[in-house]
Amino acid sequence: MFSRILIANRGEIACRIINTAQQMGIHCIAVYSQADIDSQHVRMADEAFLLGPAQSSDSYLRADKILQIAKLSGAQAIHPGYGFLSENAEFATACEQLNIVFIGPPAAAIAAMGSKSAAKEIMANAQVPLVPGYHGADQDPELLASEAVKCGFPLLLKAVAGGGGKGMRVVESIEEFTLALSSAQREASNAFGNSDMLLERYLSNTRHIEVQVFFDQQGNGIYLSQRDCSIQRRHQKIIEEAPAPGISQKVVEAMGEAALDAARAINYVGAGTVEFLFNEDDSFYFMEMNTRLQVEHPVTEMITNTDLVQWQLRIAHGAPLPLTQAQVQVTGHAIECRIYAEDPNNDFLPATGHLSYLRTPTETEQLRVDTGVVQGDEVSVYYDPMISKLIVHAESRPQAIAKMAQALQDYRIVGVKNNLSFLHKIITNDVFKHSIVNTHFIEQYRAVLFANTLDIDQCMAIASVAKILSYPAAKAQDIYAGGVQWRMNQSPHYHITWLEQGVNATDPHEDSQLCQLLVEELQDNLLSSYCPNAEKNVSESPPYRAFKVTSSAPAESSTAGNDTEYLIAATLQGDELAVRINGRKIKLHAYINNSQLILFYYGTSIQFQAPNLAKSTEEIDNKGALTAPMNGRVIAVLVKAGQTVKAATPLIIIEAMKMEHSILAPYAGRVTDIFYPEDSLVAEGDKLIAMQDATNSQTST
Repeated sequence: MFSRILIANRGEIACRIINTAQQMGIHCIAVYSQADIDSQHVRMADEAFLLGPAQSSDSYLRADKILQIAKLSGAQAIHPGYGFLSENAEFATACEQLNIVFIGPPAAAIAAMGSKSAAKEIMANAQVPLVPGYHGADQDPELLASEAVKCGFPLLLKAVAGGGGKGMRVVESIEEFTLALSSAQREASNAFGNSDMLLERYLSNTRHIEVQVFFDQQGNGIYLSQRDCSIQRRHQKIIEEAPAPGISQKVVEAMGEAALDAARAINYVGAGTVEFLFNEDDSFYFMEMNTRLQVEHPVTEMITNTDLVQWQLRIAHGAPLPLTQAQVQVTGHAIECRIYAEDPNNDFLPATGHLSYLRTPTETEQLRVDTGVVQGDEVSVYYDPMISKLIVHAESRPQAIAKMAQALQDYRIVGVKNNLSFLHKIITNDVFKHSIVNTHFIEQYRAVLFANTLDIDQCMAIASVAKILSYPAAKAQDIYAGGVQWRMNQSPHYHITWLEQGVNATDPHEDSQLCQLLVEELQDNLLSSYCPNAEKNVSESPPYRAFKVTSSAPAESSTAGNDTEYLIAATLQGDELAVRINGRKIKLHAYINNSQLILFYYGTSIQFQAPNLAKSTEEIDNKGALTAPMNGRVIAVLVKAGQTVKAATPLIIIEAMKMEHSILAPYAGRVTDIFYPEDSLVAEGDKLIAMQDATNSQTST
């Protein structure tokens, strides 16, 4: 076995590889960019080397530097993880030339599958079923447009290199084609160094099913069940499960054999995944083959009781497969949720920020948290925004769903927008629990998945009590401590004011209304009359404190207060909040920091923010501005100062976390100023463009 390997990656997958390799007694060498100097994979590795600046093109994609470090450090092999150089045939060839083992398939196999158009031809010769479309080498825009018309709409534009939803666009009509093509080509070029596209008919009501295959150097191959990866946004998976539910054993075997045929056609070695589109009539079509370990490999590990990274290391060293096809046993059901720094309520825009508070579920043999970050780390603009992968295993799919729902409730993040609440809504959705879902699930059930079902007034009352419980206890000689409005011979009164917030908010909206609550701390006799079991409750350590909360209408509203009252008995221990509200008992968690309070309840987080009454002139001037929606880099300015544009005209394109985001004109008008040229770095909220409205001559910036 290897004694020293280099991991040419970062984040969660680098940590995952290091975990297994170190358990095998292998010395692990990490590489890192300037942005990752204090990252977890650097801390875990036995040694680490600086690659270069934060941009991946100057660091993790620098094959020459990585190979120099490998030779300098005495690495016998390089594990590329996924992404970056994992499917770069030239890198695999360079490793071989330097007598360094590339822990992956041969360069020829990578090259064969690296071009999706070439892969289609190979699969056709191997008699693997294909989706209709254009897979040719001629990339003339006029020819592509002509082939698009032949293919029919809707169609899928897809980069021939790479994956992960990058360089991919769904096009509904020929009128959209030119703009979508240029955007997809630019994104593909930035991500993979190759702008070539293929066209496929976009099939509706299909499922995304993939088969994990493994081949050794002796030519033996097996498939390890299959995974359903149909729950996607932006053509990127967010929930995966194994085995794929509702597929007959006959189809499982046929799909597995087709996957093996695909791999044999390119003399494959190592871990690979063959992806199929699966239809209601049990037909399936080859989509692509990923010549690397997949992000979602843990669900396969869970149901087959294997360590696929260990398999990769042993097979790369020349060992045979540890199992035959007949020996592969599938037990139970596994589900993986990808925890992303993103805003589901804003078209899943990637988010950045400081993980000021991070609590993960307790790990067991049947619950894994694969991550590359801890509390205090930064989610950077330069890389993929995945925070972690949450994986559970149980005897059945319903049990796995229940376990995942609980695990998502136990996962708490503050400091960066995230998709935890959204994932919990999917997992607990009745359609997901009881039906077979397809790749359009999120679009089909958008109204339900994005609905706010919380009683905001009740949550606000609970938040107010939690805030009061967090006040430091007043000393006898200091009646002003603790934030209470003190009055002689009266119960303490508190006036609590919040900016009204939405679910999963992390920043107060400038136009939020002010919500005021009057909180009165009740005496013991009132608590007893409110709750018959008060004696038992109060005897707990620390004792419950009881409050009466009167909710008023928003301060900026002219309507009269709604006079809603809540009788609350609560105790706060650390971040655990136990509440009885109007006779109902609730257990939840609270994060309290200065003017910010976040409640975590039943898989949902809701933030309450105290108002900042000293709004700056700049904040007022920015209201309705054309500003950067996230930290990123300006990669294209599509207009000039003085230019007249129509509503919805693309003005500027920002790249963040390897994805493109277009800023559109909110109305017809004239561009009066452009504040950032191409290749500029911008922060969330920065002014990008100044426009003058053509209808009323008002200017916004």
